[in-house]
Order: sequence, then C-alpha cells, then structure tokens
Amino acid sequence: MKLLADITANIVFLLIGGCMGVVFCLLLFKKYFKSAKKEAYDILESARAEASQIEKETRLRTTEEANKQREETESLFARKNKEFEELRKRVEEREQLLNKQLEIICTREKELRTLNDNLIKERQELEENKKKIAELEKEWRSKLESLANLPIATIRSQLIKEIEREAAREAGAFIRRVVEQAKENAAEKSREILATALQRYAGEHTFENTTSTLTLPNEEIKGRIIGREGRNIRAFENATGVTVLIDETPNAVVLSGFDPVRREIARESMSRLILDGRIHPTRIEEVVQKVQQEMDETVIRHGENAVARLGLSPMHPEILRMLGKLHFRQSYSQNLLEHSIEVGFIASLLAAEMGLDVQIAKRIGLLHDIGKTVNHEVEGPHAVVGAEVLRTYGESEVVVNAVASHHGDVPAKGPWGPLLGAADAISASRPGARSETLETYLKRVESLEKIGSSFPGVEKCYAVQAGRELRILVKPELVTDDEAMALARSIAKKIEEELQFTGQIRVVVIRESKCIEYAK
Repeated sequence: MKLLADITANIVFLLIGGCMGVVFCLLLFKKYFKSAKKEAYDILESARAEASQIEKETRLRTTEEANKQREETESLFARKNKEFEELRKRVEEREQLLNKQLEIICTREKELRTLNDNLIKERQELEENKKKIAELEKEWRSKLESLANLPIATIRSQLIKEIEREAAREAGAFIRRVVEQAKENAAEKSREILATALQRYAGEHTFENTTSTLTLPNEEIKGRIIGREGRNIRAFENATGVTVLIDETPNAVVLSGFDPVRREIARESMSRLILDGRIHPTRIEEVVQKVQQEMDETVIRHGENAVARLGLSPMHPEILRMLGKLHFRQSYSQNLLEHSIEVGFIASLLAAEMGLDVQIAKRIGLLHDIGKTVNHEVEGPHAVVGAEVLRTYGESEVVVNAVASHHGDVPAKGPWGPLLGAADAISASRPGARSETLETYLKRVESLEKIGSSFPGVEKCYAVQAGRELRILVKPELVTDDEAMALARSIAKKIEEELQFTGQIRVVVIRESKCIEYAK
C-alpha cells in the first residue's frame, strides 16, 4: 500500500510538474512572440521609412531631370529662334539687295530705251541728210553741165572732194551729237562714282625702290669678298644665284640678278658677312642658308599682312607666298604688293558704289597681279597665268575670270573684269604712283607728236603735261569745226592702237582763224 501511495504521489508530482512546465513554456512563448512581433513591426516601419525616402529621392531626381530636359529644350528653342532670326535677316537683306539691283536694272532699261529713241531720231536725221546730199549732188551736177569745157577727170575730182568734205562735216556733226548725248547719260554718274571712290581712298603717294648696289665700309672689303683666286665670290654666286659685279666704283658692290627675292637674299647675306668679318666659302653657305630661311618667313608674313589689311578670309599658303614675293617686285618704281592692296581698296569702293559684293572686289584686286611672280617661268600674259594659278589653288571662277580678263586677254563674264581693269588703271595713273625713265618718256612724247602730225590738215602738234595731253593746231581753211571733232576722234583711236600707256591721253584739236591787215 505504501508503495502504491508513493507511486501515486510521484505521478501526481509529475503531473503537477508537467503542468507547470507547460505553463512556463506558454509564458515563455508568449514573451518571445511579443518580442518577435515588435521586431517585425520595427522592421516594417523601417522599410516604410526607407521606401518613403526612396520615393522622395526618386521624385526629386525625376524633377531635376525634368527641369534639365526643360532647360535644354528651351535653350534649343532659343538657339533655333536665333538662327531663324538671322536667316530671316539675311533673307530680308538679300531681298533688299535684289530690289536695289532691280531698280538699277529698271533705270538702265529706261536709259537704254531713251538712247534707242534718240538713235532712231538720229537715224531719221541721217536719212534726211542723205536726201539733202542727194539734192546737193543734183545741184552740183547741173552746175557742172555748164562747165562742159573742163576735162572730165577734173570735174570728177572736184566733185569727189566736195562730197568727201560734205560727208566729213555731216559725220563730225553726227559724232558730236552722239558723244554729247552719251556724256549727258554716262559722264555724270561715272564722275560721281570715280570721285567718291578716289575721295574715300587715301593711299600714300610714295613708292619703294629695290636697289642692287651695296655700300661698303672701305675698299679693303672688296679683296676679302673676292677671296683667294676668286673662291669667295664664286661660292657666294653659287649659293645665291646672283652675279656680283666689282668694278672701280669706290666703296660699292653691284648685285645683279633677275629674281628680286634672290637679289634681296644676296644683299642681306652680303651685309651680314661684311659685318661679321668672316668671309669664306663655309661661312658664306651658312649665312645664305639662314637668310633664305628667314626670307621664306618674311615672304609669307608680307602675304598674310596684305590679306589682313584688306580684311579677307584666309588663303592658300602658296598664294600667300606669291603675294609676299610681290613685295620685292616693282612696276615703274611702284611696289607691286602695295599696288595690289591699293587696287583692292579702290575696287571695293567702286563695288560699293555700284551695289556689288565688296569682299569679292577686294579679293580680285589683291590677286590681280599674282601672275607676275611666275610669268617668267610660264608662257602667256600675266593675267592669264595668274588666273590659272588661282584656279589650281581653289579660288572661285568669279575671281579667276576677273583676274584673267582685267587686261582684255579673255572675255569678261559679268562686271568684275571691267571693274578690276578700272581700279588697276586708277591705281597706276594717279599722281605719284609710277615713274618712267627719261628715255621712255621722250620716246612716248615723240610718238605722240608723230601720230598727231600724220593726219592731213594738221599744222603743228605738241605733247604737253608730261605726255598726258596732245595739243593739235589745224589749218582753218582745210579743217572745219565738224571735221575737227572727227579728227580728234581719229587721232585718239590711232593712239590707242599704236601706243601703250597708263591712264588716259587727252587729244585737243584747236582751230582758229587770224585776220591780219596793215594800215598805211
């Protein structure tokens, strides 16, 4: 029994202990469940906060990107609007230019119509004059019938002379009327354009001379230049391609060469050798080579300066080199590079007055004589040679044709060739631009007087104003007023055909009658 009671007690205790364990486990699980629930809630809240932060950052980034896209779009629109405004302005300017050119064309068309009407009237007058001549011929024939006792040859000769004289008078009167009408239409406008261009251009009236004579400090230097058995002078001539002439002229050496650039290199090299004092073949080669390198840079610099002075766009390096070479060339003592720059300015002024492109005018003026740097190497006129060179280095056909046609060697396409020729003539003939030798001047004056004296009826002929005017005195009994006009025109035409000259020569025919009587 006791054993049964003990077992029962143990069982009871076990049951109580199990129940207590179950209760403890339940309490412990409940505690852990609350902790896990709190931790899960904290994790959820943290996730919600992080999601909210990410959402804010995403919205901010999206807003910034949208603002950036909007700014770029606005900038693009502004740039496009600016380009559109510029394009619109260019279109308006071009439209204004076209309207201006159209007005000029209409004005010229009216002038041509007026000239055509005048020519029709002149033709009618000429027909009337022909009828009068026919009537006069009949009258003379009737008079000649009363002179039947004269030989037929004599009668025919007198008739022919009288008809020729009458025709010359009528032709002179007709020429005078046509010339006066042409002057009324063209002289005023041409004078205005030329005067405006010349007044706006203020070029210097000086020119440069390239000398080939080098002054020496003393006579002893000549022996050092020649060297032992002439080795120094031979080395110098071989290195420079220039002939050195040493004569009895005191303290002077003459450098002779066809190429002005080579002559300038030789002059500078000789000057440096004299200053240095060391004159021998090796030193000569070193100095000449150094001067040649410096000269290449100088030539290009002269070309670049010319382009910059005219405000033109960059050109091909070889064209710049040729322009620089013009600095060392002269034409009647006028520096060719300065002449080309001057022609560019004058051409631009003429183009501005005529409503043409000023930049094209400057470009053709600067490049018009570029063929003179290569015309001794290539056959042909310098204008045509220069045009081919410009075509080779990519210049436009407008520039090429203007350069080729400014002396009439090829037909001009458009107004640029005549405009360039006029600018070239203005630059060459303005006071102080060029000079000529005494021998050339005397030959030109003699030729002028010879041409003037070759016409019948001329009594005396004088070339005055340095050959710019030919003054002719005619016999009044042989030349009438109308015939004097025709005579002046014929002499001017013969001068243009037989002489070469710059600018213009004025032909003045003077007819006067003197009556002398003595009182006794």
